Amino acid sequence: MNITVAGTGYVGLVTGVCLAEVGHQVTCVDQVQEKIVLLNLGISPIYEPELDVLIERNSNAGKLAFTTDYEQAYAHSDIIFIGVGTPENEDGSANLNYVFQVAKQIAESVTRDCLIVIKSTVPIGTNDRVETYIKNHLKHKVAVEVASNPEFLAQGSAIKDTLHASRIVIGVESERAKELLTSIYEPFKQPILTMNRRSAEMVKYASNDFLALKISFINDIANLCEAVGANIEDVTSGMSYDGRIGKKFLNPGIGYGGSCFPKDTKALHWLAEEEGYVLRTVKAAIEVNEKQKFKLISKARSEFASFHGMKVAVLGLTFKPGTDDLREAPSIPNVRLLLNEGASVHVFDPVGAENFKKLFPTEVVYEKTPEKALEAADICFIFTEWDEIKTIDLTVFKEKMKVPFVYDGRNCFPLEEARKANINYFSIGRPEVRVMAVGGRDGNGFLIS
Repeated sequence: MNITVAGTGYVGLVTGVCLAEVGHQVTCVDQVQEKIVLLNLGISPIYEPELDVLIERNSNAGKLAFTTDYEQAYAHSDIIFIGVGTPENEDGSANLNYVFQVAKQIAESVTRDCLIVIKSTVPIGTNDRVETYIKNHLKHKVAVEVASNPEFLAQGSAIKDTLHASRIVIGVESERAKELLTSIYEPFKQPILTMNRRSAEMVKYASNDFLALKISFINDIANLCEAVGANIEDVTSGMSYDGRIGKKFLNPGIGYGGSCFPKDTKALHWLAEEEGYVLRTVKAAIEVNEKQKFKLISKARSEFASFHGMKVAVLGLTFKPGTDDLREAPSIPNVRLLLNEGASVHVFDPVGAENFKKLFPTEVVYEKTPEKALEAADICFIFTEWDEIKTIDLTVFKEKMKVPFVYDGRNCFPLEEARKANINYFSIGRPEVRVMAVGGRDGNGFLIS
């Protein structure tokens, strides 16, 4: 069968590459010429481990092609996967412009019967709307059907999550669509769950929102641990032995970010309200997460009256390690706040610096190593738990900084090591480590020892 994938972002590109990797003939379509040029050179436009290797291997084998010519790509396709973005609107709802733009192109281009498969995360009922739209705008007399096939990949492990998924969910309204998708995914050797389209759409939102709930819950508990003198690490260890709870997504921090959890929680909350129902738990998760982003700044304000004139080291910019994605990254609003207060901000990130420069081209200083960022710094904030940061010898903070005040939003270091290194160390949901006697504040509100 001739497979075409619309979109070469995380969802579309990873889908196309992995379908080619298991033996299918795949063409990926994107309207951005620059991305297609890079892909035809074997270069991925996004950072994702193993992706470049698979692009080059399958392109050289003739199983994977990239083009901007959507008319040619869609005209003779048996199956078309839609993997374009569904960004957040101002009101929190999902923006479906890209999905319907592709739907219009498909309706105008297909010349044979085909199955259109929506992998993009879309509100419940979107598959129905897209099928109606395409059928109403077809230029040729062909039979088309739409199926839902949500993705469950995570950035930083997208290839593994696709090739070795825990399950494949397909939402179909006919036996023909079920048979086609089952045959496409047979080489993956993974459990295939079949349901109607609306249920499949809901599985995606319910899964992402549950994980977001878990993160916000443990952050809420971590904040309470600080107030009552408990240690969140001991608490989560005790919780994790219960098989109903498990170990995953129990790591406290400064909130979730990325392309999925923030927009998917808001989209489902918005959709529920449109239907006259309030998802109170999801609403609470959104509220907790928004406040959690500034947890480190709040902690630092109890020590420093102002950041004006201070040199601030920021370690980690992306919303999580393993990706160059900055969407909803806590680093962005925090750095903006520090700059607005007159701080001199020096940042380090092993992968995300180039994307950060698009937001702050000259306002911050970009350093090549954590050590360089820490030189003569008054304070340090850790926003991402990259290995390059987690493996820092803690004595470096004392040696490089003016006064070692370290605010860690990802609990990268054991408390005992911080004590041994003789640094002031503040993390999430754990006791503070204070090793320096403080005599007062200078005229700028800086602590002086």
